Amino acid sequence: MMRKVLTFIMAGGKGERLNPLTRDRTKPAVPFGGIYRIIDFTLSNCINSGLRRIFLLTQYKSESLQRHIRLGWNILPSELGQYIELLPAQQRIGDSWYLGTADAIYQNLYTVDTEEPDEVLILAGDHVYKMNYYSMIDFHRDQDADLTVSVVEMDKADSKQFGIVEVDKLGCVTGFQEKPAKPNTIPGKPDKFYASMGIYVFKTSALKQELREDARKTDSNHDFGKNIIPQMLKKGMKIRVYNFHDENKKQAKYWRDIGTIDAYFEANMDLIQAEPIFNLYDQEWPVRTYQEQFPPAKTVHSGDVIAGRVGLALDSIVAGGCVVSGGRIQRSILSPDVRINSYSEVYDSIIMEGVNVGRYAKIKRAIIDKGVNIPQGMVIGYDLEEDRKKFVVSDSGIVVVAKGTEIK
Repeated sequence: MMRKVLTFIMAGGKGERLNPLTRDRTKPAVPFGGIYRIIDFTLSNCINSGLRRIFLLTQYKSESLQRHIRLGWNILPSELGQYIELLPAQQRIGDSWYLGTADAIYQNLYTVDTEEPDEVLILAGDHVYKMNYYSMIDFHRDQDADLTVSVVEMDKADSKQFGIVEVDKLGCVTGFQEKPAKPNTIPGKPDKFYASMGIYVFKTSALKQELREDARKTDSNHDFGKNIIPQMLKKGMKIRVYNFHDENKKQAKYWRDIGTIDAYFEANMDLIQAEPIFNLYDQEWPVRTYQEQFPPAKTVHSGDVIAGRVGLALDSIVAGGCVVSGGRIQRSILSPDVRINSYSEVYDSIIMEGVNVGRYAKIKRAIIDKGVNIPQGMVIGYDLEEDRKKFVVSDSGIVVVAKGTEIK
């Protein structure tokens, strides 16, 4: 029964590799896909899975996340014992803030004692995917495991980017490696490894015992992968892997850790393909979010082709409140309340809320964060050496203009 499960979502990450998108906000609050925040995908998975007791653990620059949750996720009836609540770091057990993923739960064990769940589900709040957590919890119960770890198969060449879960032929966890160059692969699949998704189901009694033991150690990182799993393995406790079952209904499983600018950009671009790799339009697994009241998007001056003044959006996502007024948009994502003025061109870019693109401006392979005014005639993304003097440029050449930047 889902009412016997308590859910914690880790939503306090700095996301330093996403800077400057995380300069003013925590990583789960970063906008994604035009109208969403990254946290919306984990929360939607919870609601679609029937989970109704959810705590979000916040710490780093959480104001915009708190506002988003308050306005868009105040949807569960408290009189039925259902809730989505924020738990900010509050030094409840000492003088330190959250020291790691395990410590964040340890500092909030009083909520576990209060709610008395049979299982505790722990989730990361900064990944994009669709998953029915109910199926994983059923598997955990059937296995009578102390801990179940959700994993996704990855190519061996990508091992340096992930925590690796080692297993035997029976699916029992035997070890954990942190971003190794030479990972231990899946039995029978020498070119694949199991990447940890940062999703854990614990028996409540096991979780309490292990967190309290780990908290007494001065040489611990207080991390589930680095410390709690090895600690449990030494005791011979029962740890199982759950192979990610995707609700995205595509041939290839879709799970993205969008921890870098390049990964974030590519995941957004996945949405605008003719056959999008990640499906936002499946009504059987809806993705919820909060949206302000904006008028419908529209294009203007769509008939002045000879003069080059064409209000046109091709292969793009255009949110409410946008006005494409005589400019051209292609393979791009426009968040709400964006204005694209005459003769401007935007290609392969992410334009966030409230951005104004001036006349004759040209933008290519760029991310323009909220509230930026692009001056008339400005060129971004065509001369990366020049762009580096003013903006952040990623390893693959994505230009990022930070939120509220004043461009002379």
